Amino acid sequence: MKIKFYGAARTVTGSMHLLEINGSRILLECGLFQGKRNETYERNRHFPFDPSKIDAVLLSHAHIDHSGNLPNLVKQGYEGEITATRATTHLVKLMLRDSGHIQESDIAYVNKKRAKKGLPPMEPLYTLEDAEKVAGHFNSVEYDAPVEIAEGVRATFMDAGHILGSASIALDIKEDERSFRIWFSGDIGRRDLPILRDPVLPINADYLLMESTYGDKGHRPPYLAYEELRAVVQKTIERGGKVIIPSFAVGRTQELAVFLHQMIKKGEIPSVPVYVDSPLAINASQIFNEHPECMDVETLADIRARGHAALDFKEISYTRSVAESKAINEYQGSAIIISASGMAEAGRILHHLRNNVGNPRNTILIVGWQAPHTLGRRLADREREIKIFGEKFYRQAEVATIGGLSAHAGRDMLIEYASAVKKQVKKVFLVHGEERGALPLKKELEMQGFKEVIYPEKASVFEI
Repeated sequence: MKIKFYGAARTVTGSMHLLEINGSRILLECGLFQGKRNETYERNRHFPFDPSKIDAVLLSHAHIDHSGNLPNLVKQGYEGEITATRATTHLVKLMLRDSGHIQESDIAYVNKKRAKKGLPPMEPLYTLEDAEKVAGHFNSVEYDAPVEIAEGVRATFMDAGHILGSASIALDIKEDERSFRIWFSGDIGRRDLPILRDPVLPINADYLLMESTYGDKGHRPPYLAYEELRAVVQKTIERGGKVIIPSFAVGRTQELAVFLHQMIKKGEIPSVPVYVDSPLAINASQIFNEHPECMDVETLADIRARGHAALDFKEISYTRSVAESKAINEYQGSAIIISASGMAEAGRILHHLRNNVGNPRNTILIVGWQAPHTLGRRLADREREIKIFGEKFYRQAEVATIGGLSAHAGRDMLIEYASAVKKQVKKVFLVHGEERGALPLKKELEMQGFKEVIYPEKASVFEI
């Protein structure tokens, strides 16, 4: 069989790997490549293979850098099934519709600028209608339940503990006279994060395709992130301010909701309103509540004790309408506002920042990595003068940052993950990692005695 690495090869985006086995072509992931606009448009629009010749697609989880180019795949001729866990299927349908809307909105903005320059309009990468057509291709499976994907290929989805529904995929293959197992990690989660179960370590793998995002460093324990969050919220409430949190809609928002509920329930912070102001985050939170099979024992016990959903509690409000969103800024007391986007580049968070950035009683809380040149990065860098909707504002609100909430495994966990199959594994392929993360991990695994650790280049092909 052959493995062709077309995406998330020496980078952390656009995950896409093609397996050729027994005459079948199986695609692991179909993610959007994210980067400079011109490069991403062309790369995502043109596949390095004929989509109509793909026989099956396996999807590890719902994040757009793993699933976001499925509408284009179907649009260009793919007719087969997309196999994923039930929760991933549920989330992806929601996220692809949102992505289709964004593609249309972004290209409309681009075309306005092109029209002023006398340039012809461009087409969106795909539309909302294209995204909705993907829904009919999903084959939803349970964790730990083997399913036949193609001749001689059986897939089993194991909990990866990264986001709701995330999975590592074990492929048991019979080819000619031999049998072997390929284990694709997907994105590996962490232990002791709220809501989700811990990741399952690989079992009996002959070949391991493993992410390497944070192969160069570890993470602070989640309990330290909890304490940092509690301290920031307590300090802000004591001075009568609001906490404004730009947050990703899927995963991070739900973790914050659980932490804040625990703090209020224990009396660690006062009972104040908690607003989740993002339609996508609200829809995602409802999906979380519908999938107890993904939840850890602590979350399930809490649901049973309270008699209602994991992400619902007295103080939390989920605001859908624009009118409800505007009303939040009229509230005079202390409150916690969680809103998308995670890097403060678009969406309702911009309105909350505009209304609150000039008040020294308030805190803007940064809870994740911020890409260069984003508003989130400028806030994280404590810049005083910022622009929101093209208007200049002088920041007087405090800015706080907390780490430890990453949903990706750190260096120690990655080493432990690979070490689970050290005695058996013949080759380890490091994907989904830039050089700064992957190369130190590669070196460490080699020093620990792994036979062959490969960091494949884009479009490289390996026969196994």
